[in-house]
Amino acid sequence: MKLEGLFRNIDFNSEHNLGKTKDCNRRLKTLLEDFYKSELDMSPSRVSEDVIGNTYIYLLERFGTDTGKKAGEFFTPFKVTELVAKLAGPKPGHSICDPACGAGWLLIQAAREVDDRDCALFGQESNGSTWALCRMNMFLHGADSARIEGCDTLNNPALHEKDKLMKFHIVVANPPFSLDKWGAENAESDKYNRFWRGVPPKSKGDWAFITHMVETALEYEGRVAVVVPHGVLFRGAAEVRIREAMIRDNLLDAVVGLPSNLFPTTGIPVAILVFDRARQKGGSKEKCKKVIFIDASNEYVSGKNQNTLSDALIQRIMDTYNKRKNVDKYAYVASLKEIEENDFNLNIPRYVDTFEEEEPIDIDVVQKEIEQLKKELAAVRKRMGEKMREIRR
Repeated sequence: MKLEGLFRNIDFNSEHNLGKTKDCNRRLKTLLEDFYKSELDMSPSRVSEDVIGNTYIYLLERFGTDTGKKAGEFFTPFKVTELVAKLAGPKPGHSICDPACGAGWLLIQAAREVDDRDCALFGQESNGSTWALCRMNMFLHGADSARIEGCDTLNNPALHEKDKLMKFHIVVANPPFSLDKWGAENAESDKYNRFWRGVPPKSKGDWAFITHMVETALEYEGRVAVVVPHGVLFRGAAEVRIREAMIRDNLLDAVVGLPSNLFPTTGIPVAILVFDRARQKGGSKEKCKKVIFIDASNEYVSGKNQNTLSDALIQRIMDTYNKRKNVDKYAYVASLKEIEENDFNLNIPRYVDTFEEEEPIDIDVVQKEIEQLKKELAAVRKRMGEKMREIRR
């Protein structure tokens, strides 16, 4: 069954969820009556999959905005998923995977980038309740053939064939930021040898997810787009060694800085890293040796609780990414030598200069203004003194 196992945690007799038996029966009776009286016709001939699916996503987004951190664990804002999907660039016939898929919206968005949605979707989610949300999302969007596994990607990758990890054309994700206790103690003995470039620190699993994604992208053609906190760009120790190895292997294609306060879970600014295995030795883009840095951190649509990206801002990022040319105070195409000179630090301000020169200040003019203000202040104080004396009389 397409929805098998999705409602295993729902108990309509639970007093905790629906109250005492009498209250529970009244609520369910009212719900059924409302549906019956409204005469809703939800047949496919009248309501498209997109309408139902988008309604589901709308409810998830509202829940994510209202409940903050808890909901943010499974929901990535719509415009962020759209940008990630566009940067990944899936094509017809591609296989697409999200190893930290949450409710699956990024997978759906990536599929929408493909003509006729001619693609195969795969995902993995460790939280059982969120896994159920994802399965429902796939069903409502007509993607019920998607393979969504309910396991811990880093410690128990379930997408494998004949003891080898499955490989995908496109790998996208918004993994949990700086995950603590992600399983570093098991990385050295990983049966799939994913962490051969180095083991990330046990208190920050960002590069563990990135490493897994790169290793599950098809050699010579797979692409990866991943949302990360800015610390991923510059932290040292084990992380700089992994960063250096990825860059020396010519896998990093782009670093895109986004505005702060885009997520319900955190107000920090984030970045998107794009990796392209067609750049590795033997790939079709082997001669492409430069990395484009885009600073879109100051461009956003301000909202009451959250900022967001507009269609125009997303289009500007994509145009800049595709043209791969320097744009004053916005984008810079860096060579391996430049990145090496920066000790493989990918902090965007090291490459994109957004400094705005201030107008020169004429000290003499400012001094005259101060003197004039002093005179005006003395006159005001004098008038205040006169008024106070009149009041005392």
